[in-house]
Amino acid sequence: MMLSRPKPGESEVDLLRFQSQFLEAGAAPAVQLVKGSRRHGDAHPDQLPLQDRRDVVMLDNLPDLPPALVPAPAKKARPSPGHSLPHDEDPEERLSRHDQHITAVLSKIIERDTSSVTVTLPVPSGVAFPPVFHRSQERQGKSAAPGKRSIFAQEIAARRVTEDRVSAARGAVPSLDPPEGAVLSETPSSRDKGSQFPGGSHDFHRSNLVTGKGLRSQAAEQEVQTIHEENVARLQAMDPKEILKEQQQLLAQLDPSLVAFLRSHSHALEQAGTKATKEQSPGRPTVPVTTEESVVSASTSEPRTEEKLEPKAPALKLPVTPHKEWLHMDTVELEKLHWTQDLPPLRRQQTQERMQARFSLQGELLAPDVDLPTHLGLHHHGEEAERAGYSLQELFHLTRSQVSQQRALALHVLSQIISRAQAGEFGDRLVGSILRLLLDAGFLFLLRFSLDDRVDGVIAAAVRALRTLLVAPGDEELLDSTFSWYHGALVFPLMPSQENKDDEDEDEEPTTRKAKKTPEEESRPPPDLARHDVIKGLLATNLLPRLRYVLEVTCPGPSVVLDILAVLIRLARHSLESATRVLECPRLIETIVQEFLPTNWSPVGVGPTSSLYKVPCAAAMKLLRVLASAGRNIAARLLSSFDFRSRLCRFIAEAPQELALPPEEAETLSTEAFRLWAVVASYGQGGDLYRELYPVLMRALQTLPTELSTHPPQPLSMQRMASLLTLLTQLTLAASSAHPEPTSGSAEACVSAIPSSITWTQVSGLQPLVEPCLKQILKFLPRPDVWSALGPVPSACLLFLGAYYQAWSQQSGLCPEDWLQDVERLLDEFLLPLLSQSSLDYLWDSLRHCSPLCNPLSCAPAPEALPSLVSLGCAGGCPPLSVAGSASPFPFLTALLSLFNILLRIHKGLCGQLAAVLAAPGLQQYFLQCVTPMPAPQLTPFSAWALHHEYHLQYLVLSLAQKVATLKPELAANTALHHAVALVLLSRLLPGSEYLAQELLLSCVFRLEFLPENATGGPEAADFSDGLSLGNSGDPQCRRGALLVQACQDLPSIRSCYLAHCSPARASLLTSQALYRGELLRVSSLLLPVPKEPLLPTDWPFQPLIHLYHRASDTPSGLPAADTVGTAVRVLQWALVLESWRPEALCAVPPAARLARLMCVFLVDSELFRETPIQHLVAALLARLCRPQVLPSLNLDCPLPGLASFPDLYASFLEHFEAVSFGDHLFGALVLLPLQRRFSVTLRLALFGEHVGVLRALGLPLTQLPVPLECYTEPAEDSLALLQLYFRALVTGALRPHWCPVLYTVAVAHVNSFIFSQDPKSPDEVKAARKNMLQKTWLLADEGLRQHLLHYKLPNSSLPEGFELYSQLPRLRQQHLQTLPTEGLQNGGSKT
Repeated sequence: MMLSRPKPGESEVDLLRFQSQFLEAGAAPAVQLVKGSRRHGDAHPDQLPLQDRRDVVMLDNLPDLPPALVPAPAKKARPSPGHSLPHDEDPEERLSRHDQHITAVLSKIIERDTSSVTVTLPVPSGVAFPPVFHRSQERQGKSAAPGKRSIFAQEIAARRVTEDRVSAARGAVPSLDPPEGAVLSETPSSRDKGSQFPGGSHDFHRSNLVTGKGLRSQAAEQEVQTIHEENVARLQAMDPKEILKEQQQLLAQLDPSLVAFLRSHSHALEQAGTKATKEQSPGRPTVPVTTEESVVSASTSEPRTEEKLEPKAPALKLPVTPHKEWLHMDTVELEKLHWTQDLPPLRRQQTQERMQARFSLQGELLAPDVDLPTHLGLHHHGEEAERAGYSLQELFHLTRSQVSQQRALALHVLSQIISRAQAGEFGDRLVGSILRLLLDAGFLFLLRFSLDDRVDGVIAAAVRALRTLLVAPGDEELLDSTFSWYHGALVFPLMPSQENKDDEDEDEEPTTRKAKKTPEEESRPPPDLARHDVIKGLLATNLLPRLRYVLEVTCPGPSVVLDILAVLIRLARHSLESATRVLECPRLIETIVQEFLPTNWSPVGVGPTSSLYKVPCAAAMKLLRVLASAGRNIAARLLSSFDFRSRLCRFIAEAPQELALPPEEAETLSTEAFRLWAVVASYGQGGDLYRELYPVLMRALQTLPTELSTHPPQPLSMQRMASLLTLLTQLTLAASSAHPEPTSGSAEACVSAIPSSITWTQVSGLQPLVEPCLKQILKFLPRPDVWSALGPVPSACLLFLGAYYQAWSQQSGLCPEDWLQDVERLLDEFLLPLLSQSSLDYLWDSLRHCSPLCNPLSCAPAPEALPSLVSLGCAGGCPPLSVAGSASPFPFLTALLSLFNILLRIHKGLCGQLAAVLAAPGLQQYFLQCVTPMPAPQLTPFSAWALHHEYHLQYLVLSLAQKVATLKPELAANTALHHAVALVLLSRLLPGSEYLAQELLLSCVFRLEFLPENATGGPEAADFSDGLSLGNSGDPQCRRGALLVQACQDLPSIRSCYLAHCSPARASLLTSQALYRGELLRVSSLLLPVPKEPLLPTDWPFQPLIHLYHRASDTPSGLPAADTVGTAVRVLQWALVLESWRPEALCAVPPAARLARLMCVFLVDSELFRETPIQHLVAALLARLCRPQVLPSLNLDCPLPGLASFPDLYASFLEHFEAVSFGDHLFGALVLLPLQRRFSVTLRLALFGEHVGVLRALGLPLTQLPVPLECYTEPAEDSLALLQLYFRALVTGALRPHWCPVLYTVAVAHVNSFIFSQDPKSPDEVKAARKNMLQKTWLLADEGLRQHLLHYKLPNSSLPEGFELYSQLPRLRQQHLQTLPTEGLQNGGSKT
């Protein structure tokens, strides 16, 4: 029978089948393999024993090296001769049974039974890893093990021997008979007796320090005992005095920390022995402790003792006893049942160390030592199990739970924590900011991920947490309550100021820029955006489509809907870009309008409702109002889409009580509808709605007196009435904008050409309906409780009347006599009785108490204010005595002053009656406190908003004062105070008030009427003051009085100069002008620019001079002489006026900064400082800076505003002086002023080290030095480098008295003080330099210089030399000279 060869693709099963067939056939193999045996020579295979005929592999004969990883040749099995193969046995099993190859052996490893083997725990050590064995640690003198064994095997064998010995020793412990080599534990009394007295019995049984732990030999114990016995024998042979002496010597030589360690170690052993003795009963024998065990216990630390006692600890006290019959309790694993035990006792903190904050399920911060019951659910955490509450890390971990209820619970707790943190409940109990910590940990994106959850409960919790994070409590209430104030609809965007971005082009209008992201923002990931701006980071995560999906698809409950609308309102308040993205999100606004602003709905009763869908919602109307406030284009798009007109008419046409809604919701919805229309009307839009709803508005106005008569007034009703009056105000202004003046060559020309759809005849009948309301309101002024409950209604009435008379006066086709008579009637019926009331004086008096300027702490940042998440920080509402409080006089007084300004502009004959407002004592006290130098409030979002409204009142007062001073100068009072307020206000106005700044520059600031000192002897008083302080008269033309008179005559030129250099950008000015003048067709947005900083810098009086300096630096060829001289003269004249008559206006500019600005005059041009007017003005200003009361505050070492480095400026000043001064004395005085001793030595080193040539031209006489000479000579100079430069300049002749008398005197004084000083604490280097300098001085060839340096006495600027000299050397100096070397004195002996 022929068998085929194996073919490719056949498996191992096929091969085994072929083998079985071959064996069954009994055919002879084609090849016979003959193996030769090395042990039996060349014997024949048939003659070999049976056991040698197999390929047997023995483990003992295995090679040391593993087999080569190459395929071995295939084996061919053949049956042994004489042994037939059984046919009933499986060949595969037979081969496997007889196969003894190494692979077969290793595949049949059976694990050894270790159940009865004693397990020895490793000895703990103080290092992180066990020590590494090194070959050098091999024992010396050990017997070599038989055979070849590795070092590792030898080490393992040695460890096993040691472990066996320890086990044997432990087995001897329970025995009552002491084994051989055991020692009994001694009593503490004998040990103390032997250790405390040197002369006592030194009966030491074992060593407390030497343990033999490092020895590896078996004789380690013997070595330790030998050393111990030698020490004991030596101690017994010594005298007690010698023992004490040696002990003191050792204590003096050893490290104190080592001595403390040894004593504590010995004390621990004594305590252990005492405890062991006390535990023994008196009648029982002592328990033997082996030496091996005592050594181990003495060398281990406290944790090791706990580990040794751990196996003897009692069993776990479980609440229930597990039984084997229970499921999966056949094997009880006690370590896994630890959690069922009672909580460990609460550890009381004894130190002031910081601990991890833990919060309750309501977000409350729990004290570290509070002990709460476990049924509250506050102990389900692993770390610090005994403490109640959850940490932020554990809550974050819980938000990733697979159980939806746990995720919702964690988000709810985090929301509560944020809410309490924003309210300031945590105070100083936490280190750092909770919000900052959460945002840095990624809480923002955790919320965004939670919004994508499938469970409605988790989505609701995430939306609530998002609202809590973004919408600060109280912000919306504040902005809503002040909407009807004077320009109350104008708000700053709630976005962080981008300090790192380049400034925008000044001519570009920030509110009309396209809402498009920059390429940098598009490429930045959301986490980076959120780090600088949380809102931008959220918008980059597609938040808006997700919120739209939640509203449109999931249809959540009322609370979730309100939360989403609140979040959208906050996003819309961020910026124009964010509002545009909210508007352009697909189907978002459409869904909100259709679902939450329907025109038809089923009546809704009072109480909670199950759904807000198809029910009008006031929050949805407010969202549209905030969107419309962002820009004109958004308002137009809203007005032309979503069937907006019909919906607005639907909610305005019916009274709130007829809307089939809950009363509060109906009032709020009606209020928001009026506000939305007012916002649209502020752009000149929505005029056609006025014609349709005219009867409705008339009916609403007629009901106002009735609603005002209800007591107490309802806050929601008052807000609705104020919103209605604000709407009528905007509609009236739209009637006055029917024929605007076009601006040629501007983009607004085509816009302004669009006529308004409202005419004067349509609004002329509103006044008779509003005046009865005002008359009724003014009756409540003496009743503060009712007056505060009226809210913004009185202000809204006054603002409407102002807009009404403004629009009436602009009608060209009407007779002016009509409105003039009506204005007089209004004055007689309403305003004059109001001015005569004492309650109005109370409002003026309360200005100081509610002013943010007078109370800077009221504008402090919120507890959790973050730069990346802007909020007003009005948590808990505003206090009554604040700018937005219920008792604030600002809204009413601002509206009253606005009405007075409009009436006075229309009817100038009312000046005499209205001027009485300016004489109110409360107003004067308020202004005095405003101009008092005090730290300005920190510029925060809330302070910017509050100061914006306070500046309105100040500007209106100044505007009224300017009109009175122009029309009736004899009635003008306190004009100097008003001028000071105008100067301070000009440097404080914020972005958005460009028109106010321009008007101040045109009216109050540079008006001669506001400088009464010019006409009341101010110049003469200035000359008299200078004569008393300086003691000389000088040239009459250059006196300060004459300069002030000339400056007052040049006020128009000064004003033109500052208008050219300090006016705001044209685009910003036109935008602000349209808002404040009521030109509605030019208003582009109700969002103000971001308040990064005030419009003008604090040093604005020097601003034109700084512009000149920068232009000169950028123009190497130089500036035109006429332009340069004129600008510099005007700036210096105005600075002199302020320095003389308005010093409080320059309090914000440090004297050092003013000095730097004066130095810029000399750096602008090489010829500018030679002009006679420049010389006189700079000299006068320099004299003002060098007054005794100002000079101490001159600090050149601190950072100066607008200046990078004063030493750099001074170095440039020295270079310029050396190049172009030609010894000018005024130039030299400015060079000398920073060289005073109290200023930095860097300035003096710059002159004497790098600009020595300046000394040749610095010829200012001592009598013209603006400061006392002692400012340069006292105290003594301590800079060795500068002293050496002084001495070198004197010796080399670079510094001579007729070249530079001031610095010559200074150098002589300091060198003399140095060479004769005898400070014993001086370093050796200083002593050597002093000795060398004195020796060189003694050997000087210049007799005059030698005489000055040795005989200097005191500085005296009246003497020609500038100092006094001793007639002969004092005795101390002579004795000091005798310390010089003998040859030095002999060489100079002829000179004495």
